[in-house]
Amino acid sequence: MPSSAFVGGRKGEHFRFTIFTDGLFRYEWAPDGDFEDRPSAFAARRSQCTAVPDYRVVESKHALEIFTERFHLSYNKAKFSPEGLFVRVYGHLGTTWRYGETYETLGGTYRTLDGVNGRVQLEPGVTSRKGFANVDDDSMLFTRHGFIAPRKPGPDRVDAYLFCYGHDYRAAVKALYYISGPPPLLPRWALGNWWSRYYEYTAESYLALMDTFKDKRIPLSVAVIDMDWHWVRDPRVADANASGWSGYSWDTNLFPEPRKFVHELHKRNLKVTLNEHPADGIAKYEDVYAKMAEVLGHDTSQGKPIPFNCTDVDFLTAYFRIALGHIEDDGLDFWWTDWQQGTHSALPGVDPLWVLNHFHFRHNARLQESRPKYDRSHPMVFSRYAGPGSHRYPIGFSGDTITSWESLAFQPEFTATASNIGYGWWSNDIGGHMGGRRDDELTARWVQLGVLSPVMRLHSTKNRWVTKEPWKLPTGSGRGPQDVVIKFMRLRHRLLPYLHTMNRRAAEHGEPLVQPMYWAYPEREEAYGVPNQYYFGSQMLVAPITARQNRDTKTGKVKAWLPPGTWVDFFTGVVYDGNRSIWLSRTLDNMPVLMRQGAIVPLDADRHGSNGAANPQGFEIVAVVGADGHFDILEEDESFQGAADKAPWVKTSISFDQRRGILSIGPNRSGALAYSRTWSVRLLGVRNHDGISASIGGVSMTSVSTESVENGTVVNLGRIAPGATAIVYLGPNRQLAVNDSESLIFPILYDAQVGIQLKEKIDEIITPKDVPASIRVTQAAALEMDQDLRHILNEFFLADSRS
Repeated sequence: MPSSAFVGGRKGEHFRFTIFTDGLFRYEWAPDGDFEDRPSAFAARRSQCTAVPDYRVVESKHALEIFTERFHLSYNKAKFSPEGLFVRVYGHLGTTWRYGETYETLGGTYRTLDGVNGRVQLEPGVTSRKGFANVDDDSMLFTRHGFIAPRKPGPDRVDAYLFCYGHDYRAAVKALYYISGPPPLLPRWALGNWWSRYYEYTAESYLALMDTFKDKRIPLSVAVIDMDWHWVRDPRVADANASGWSGYSWDTNLFPEPRKFVHELHKRNLKVTLNEHPADGIAKYEDVYAKMAEVLGHDTSQGKPIPFNCTDVDFLTAYFRIALGHIEDDGLDFWWTDWQQGTHSALPGVDPLWVLNHFHFRHNARLQESRPKYDRSHPMVFSRYAGPGSHRYPIGFSGDTITSWESLAFQPEFTATASNIGYGWWSNDIGGHMGGRRDDELTARWVQLGVLSPVMRLHSTKNRWVTKEPWKLPTGSGRGPQDVVIKFMRLRHRLLPYLHTMNRRAAEHGEPLVQPMYWAYPEREEAYGVPNQYYFGSQMLVAPITARQNRDTKTGKVKAWLPPGTWVDFFTGVVYDGNRSIWLSRTLDNMPVLMRQGAIVPLDADRHGSNGAANPQGFEIVAVVGADGHFDILEEDESFQGAADKAPWVKTSISFDQRRGILSIGPNRSGALAYSRTWSVRLLGVRNHDGISASIGGVSMTSVSTESVENGTVVNLGRIAPGATAIVYLGPNRQLAVNDSESLIFPILYDAQVGIQLKEKIDEIITPKDVPASIRVTQAAALEMDQDLRHILNEFFLADSRS
């Protein structure tokens, strides 16, 4: 085993390689022989990577070779060139990286979608079908005192990293986290519904709006107040020749008692953030102008603004302590940092966005530590992506998109692909920000995507015609846009137990919540052909509908690829054979969300939800029979009054034994968080509940309440005491019900705006029992019909080969 990770870098040498893992190394060229050891914004954890991997070096006067289990590096000891420095990645015959040549990756993410309508060309990630991916590190540096520094000048300097993980994409991203630092744990409340709108609210109107959400039982967890919280239209702003975008003083015409206003939001179990655009500095009309000027030695005689300079440690200290601090004293939970002014600062090569993200995150950590013990939270910021390594500063604000189907169609891919650069917590403007046209169907589909995204934040621009209040959408027998939006927003809060467990998984195990299909199936071509389809956590597969519905069939569709196995729809209980591509069609009230046999997802039992993100008083466990399964629910002790990162976690295990037909819950929480809670089990795709029994704490239940629901069977267990284990007996080798294609097709066909004679002919095909699916497909193929209607028939005829 080598004693050092360094190869080269000796006196008189201009090259240096650092072997971090068997699949990741750094390569440097320093014309002056002075190599960079300070951590960078990208490789912030580099100096902490002390473990030396196993590698072998073969060296002569004019040649150097490095061998690991994953790659073979060859170098001629001269200035880097394609001929002199190249790497062959094992497991990919003929796959060779050469210095200076450009190779495609599977994509990473993008700084901001401001004004974007549809697609953009994504920046590179660390995953590639070639088997290797290069990252040039030009990010700012950190001094030993923790402040920032520019890089050493010189166009010939090289500081870069090569990821050589073949098609092990997950390992490549974990290697990124190894040198850059892991994604931090989000506060649980950040995973609920956010309300955001660029609008001139008053304290009274904003609180009334929040109360309307509560009255209509639409849960929220974060209240965002956009830039109009501070002075914008006041005559003093014009007198100072200020733009009104930057501000550090409450507009007391709108919010006469700011502290009371924030307190009222907190009473409603909402966390509060304010938007800040810091670029214009501190104007003379700001409450903190005189104090900031005194601390910074700024001349106030001319009334000139105090320039924003994030590269000046004195300014930055005063900025956080004074300019932001006096607002935080009113109870603010975190800031929305809205930097849109480019990548240049007073220090060459230092991007202000990096500086703001880094120090805002550190500042929020200190802010949380200063809060009362019962109110401390994990630190977070809300800002734009600054480049590779930005995953350390969640949550990302993706920018002001155009409201269009084109924007919606790109957003799933945009969010999933970001995981290729480790950026797992994007918050998109759900529903679109500006422009476009009113389209209630688009809004409903966008909200569906938002609920099955990392962060669910409704947002829109300052326009009286653009808003996202669900009750302003039309309703329609439970299936109109209003009904859909409310249904899914309630689902978001029901998903919190699952989401927070995945939050812990992301922080501790380097597994982003949303992952592209090719992470799990890198050798299947089909996995690369569905960029909008993704895994949502460890148990769910999502294929969002991002195109207009067919007016005749009243359904939207998406072409999906189902991996090998048997899958069940989360909403309908329809069973699908996997290992194939298929068109999935859904009416507006549903979207394709699938769970494989053996999957288990915990939901909050509260079907309507309440504000905030408290641990549930009851659970509904959604499970799919047909294979063994296991899931650990992880919860923080919300009564803990120490530092948030010291709070104990409590695990409740759910497991299913397919052969024996036994589903076990618990033992239920003991010790921390010990109180009884209600439990139920939803068995997706199980239609026959005969013979189901249960026991709690070893005592058989005299009767078990079961009920048939649209997507399966619900078993109600009642309350389970702390420390007790519940067991549900389903019977050995319990199977999923066979789909009834007639019952699935009939409601869609009934509503379809097509000819009556065609309906009659289709009815003749779907009504008879015991007709093989292949015959039904052949019969339908002989009929003239809309292609989307044909997709619907084929989907349900062929979903389950047992039909």
